[in-house]
Amino acid sequence: MEKDRVGGSAKEIKGAVKQAVGEVIGNAKLASDGNADKVEGKVQNAIGGLKDTLKGK
Repeated sequence: MEKDRVGGSAKEIKGAVKQAVGEVIGNAKLASDGNADKVEGKVQNAIGGLKDTLKGK
């Protein structure tokens, strides 16, 4: 498994938590940052998946 997939998944989870906390406490910047982290994690995870596919794993 490509390390980008692991890092991407972790970033997605971290982003989801940040977004949820930001929404609960009414902090729009924290919620926005969390959403950005989720998107970044999804992209990183997709890149890792592509690398795995190219390596034949």
